[in-house]
Amino acid sequence: MVRTVFSLSVLLVLSLSGLAGAASKPNVVVILVDDLGYGDLSSYGATDLKSPHIDHLISQGMRFDQFYANCPVCSPTRAALLSGKYQDRVGVPGVIRTHSENNWGYLTPETTMLPVALKPAGYHTAIIGKWHLGLAEENRPNQRGFDHFHGYLGDMMDDYYKHRRHDINYMRLNNETIDPPGHATDLFTQWSCDYLRTRAKTPDKPFFLYLAYNAPHTPIQPPADWLAMVKKRETGITEKRAKLVALIEHLDDGIGQVMKTLEETSLAENTLVVFTSDNGGQLSVGANNGNLRDGKQSMYEGGLKVPTAVVWPGKIQPGTQTNFRALSMDLFPTILDLAGVKPAEDLDGKSILPTLLGKEQPQLREHMFFRRREGGLRYNGKTTEAVIRGDWKLLQNSPFEPLELYNLKQDPLEENNLAKKAPRIFNELAAALRREIQRYGETPWQRPDSIPAPK
Repeated sequence: MVRTVFSLSVLLVLSLSGLAGAASKPNVVVILVDDLGYGDLSSYGATDLKSPHIDHLISQGMRFDQFYANCPVCSPTRAALLSGKYQDRVGVPGVIRTHSENNWGYLTPETTMLPVALKPAGYHTAIIGKWHLGLAEENRPNQRGFDHFHGYLGDMMDDYYKHRRHDINYMRLNNETIDPPGHATDLFTQWSCDYLRTRAKTPDKPFFLYLAYNAPHTPIQPPADWLAMVKKRETGITEKRAKLVALIEHLDDGIGQVMKTLEETSLAENTLVVFTSDNGGQLSVGANNGNLRDGKQSMYEGGLKVPTAVVWPGKIQPGTQTNFRALSMDLFPTILDLAGVKPAEDLDGKSILPTLLGKEQPQLREHMFFRRREGGLRYNGKTTEAVIRGDWKLLQNSPFEPLELYNLKQDPLEENNLAKKAPRIFNELAAALRREIQRYGETPWQRPDSIPAPK
């Protein structure tokens, strides 16, 4: 059921100037930001932060207040969004890193990615920004179906201006290594605007733009003038918080430029835009996840629930809000639905198009599953999980601690563990989670030749 709600986590831009014929298919823009906290937009309750451009974008469409990232960390959510499947089923249960000894995923070759699925509908496809789904040649953006790649191949940058990770340059234009000057957020914004102007020259061919900013991920490195502006305005703000606020406000300005370019090129009317985040905000760097427990890396709500909104002029009613539950992977079939492409039968994601159009829609699934595999002494290569069914949530936030059970309706802050008080619910959810984990076991998540031999 659709009510007046917004959410900021997914910005999907789909252009539509009529529904008949190939030339009338909507364009799609998905804006994925990195580590944005549920409460780190002024429209989501932040009082020390100004995000006018994202707030305006949300106001022009539908905000989701119950939108969940597939995982509380980067790579798995990206894999789910671009495959329409739970991340474990495509070989990405954890973070893909530059070193094999701490790498927890390998995108399976047989996985059909969103740009490939859109090809039959005549879409030109582009990724600008952060990839983070593999460094091996066979798993780079162009090899996985994107016509155009202008961005960062790796995970995080050690410096927003130098664009290196462990002194290696992962900035690319398609398969060419490039070394452009400038702040990464500014570069991704400019390249996106350039791409949109190019697409405006061929209005009869629809496009899909996946704009994946690496802000506001660490290092928290805003431009100096943005930091100075925040400090001047927000008296008494801490240095840590000021840096993150400035990085988010700088990001907001970039998204504003992208949306302005859509308008100036006359693409906006036929473009669907989705805005979302890959996971919750990182508390250690000053993130605000609103009235939710914990943040990035966590199976509590603060690590999973993300601000999300979808805009589609003339189709989605502006200023609407919904409590309908959806996951990152549901964007895949939704986009195919808009493009008139029949999705494969083995997808886990389900289209939310009826909800976007203001129609009643049954819940997408009985259970929502979350899972992550990670290393270090905190995880030691083991997994953490969660499952939500109705008001109930079962989770294990550490592989070395017992499962916890919460009633999200009665206890939204997840403070009252009911594992011993509701044994029937506990056992039912534990059994459902176990069956899902068995299903994931069918998919390899590491190349045999990349696993380091024990010493």
